Amino acid sequence: MPFEYQHDPEAIERQSFEQIKQLTDLSRFDADQAQIAMRLVHTCGEPEIVEALHFSQQAVQAGLNAVTGKAPILCDVEMVKHGLTRRMFGERPLCFLNDARVPPLASSLGETRSMAAVEFWTPHLEGSIVVIGNAPTTLFRLLERLEAGAPKPALVIGMPVGFIGAAESKDALMQHGSALGIEWIALSGRRGGSALAAATLNALARIQQGIRW
Repeated sequence: MPFEYQHDPEAIERQSFEQIKQLTDLSRFDADQAQIAMRLVHTCGEPEIVEALHFSQQAVQAGLNAVTGKAPILCDVEMVKHGLTRRMFGERPLCFLNDARVPPLASSLGETRSMAAVEFWTPHLEGSIVVIGNAPTTLFRLLERLEAGAPKPALVIGMPVGFIGAAESKDALMQHGSALGIEWIALSGRRGGSALAAATLNALARIQQGIRW
């Protein structure tokens, strides 16, 4: 059964971003922010998602500096780690969720594995890029650690998804990020997920390499 469809990967991407520009209101973003916004639309197929996208004042520049400097990358779940473009980041992304030390620590503290895993981020936090796409408890625990004096990451990409604590954790990031001395990119509300969080950092890497739409 023959089907007519586009085969050329470059044409598919070009035509996709042409449609994204037509369908998406990018008027409130600067040029770099718009690149990230379009990449998120490309990832989920929803132009309306940009209404929930927010940036701290220096978020993009901080992220670009961290990407250029090959800063450590900390991920809350393996899906975020594996969503990052390998040719751009190599083996730098770290995820401790499945570390053998995490389950007993979580059990002893009576908390989620995602929260316990943050304990192993400390040696890597300074100047890092934190990418959270799944667990609100990870974002809450990171904010608690930062308030207690933990080393500051260069950028926090906060996009946990779900119904319990997701919107609240991102609200906390946006409300308290400045006082904690961190830059952030967040999706407000319940929407988020590993693919969108990873796409945000992938977009920053593309900007850094001069790849734009």
